[in-house]
Amino acid sequence: MPILIALLVAQAAPTPPAPANCRYDKAAMLALVERAFDQTPTSGWRPLAAAGCDLVAADAIAAWRASHAGDPRTAGLLNWHEGQLRANAGQTAPAIALFEAARKPPAEDMGFGWNLYVDGSIAFLRRDLAGLDTARAKLAALPRPAGYAPVGVDGKPRAYAWPMNLNILDGFVACWNRGYKQAYACAKPAVRTLPPAAD
Repeated sequence: MPILIALLVAQAAPTPPAPANCRYDKAAMLALVERAFDQTPTSGWRPLAAAGCDLVAADAIAAWRASHAGDPRTAGLLNWHEGQLRANAGQTAPAIALFEAARKPPAEDMGFGWNLYVDGSIAFLRRDLAGLDTARAKLAALPRPAGYAPVGVDGKPRAYAWPMNLNILDGFVACWNRGYKQAYACAKPAVRTLPPAAD
């Protein structure tokens, strides 16, 4: 799959020269550990994306993935984030390939609906409204997994929205005639609730 993604990216429209606010220290970026690179708002690819440098940020993720073995449990998330950035920039075919590569094995996705979110996102990019509606309906009907009680870094129960990512698929439906970046922004904030107390 990574070779196919590289070919699709190479076939996409050439990346224009980066504006000054999109330049970054590549060696320093590649030296970051995965958490700092992918999950920290003030470092890694995220400041580039926040500055509107979607393709530069996507290329930074591709370069980081190529230079790190990565944690197999989180590799899909890096594919996902790169795919989102490429979708933002209109590189639809590479984005779809990256989204496909971000799927979880069925045993890991049991009851959480990640792959339904992937299905809906790909359907949106393929302009398949029926497919998006199907994925959205299946995700909306997904029951909250029994016993799932996430905790925050403080060890206390953490509020979370259920079903996860349903608000994003709702945004895609509501803003069907817009591009990915605009439709993604149509998502209403997810309502987060604490999990039910254990009996």
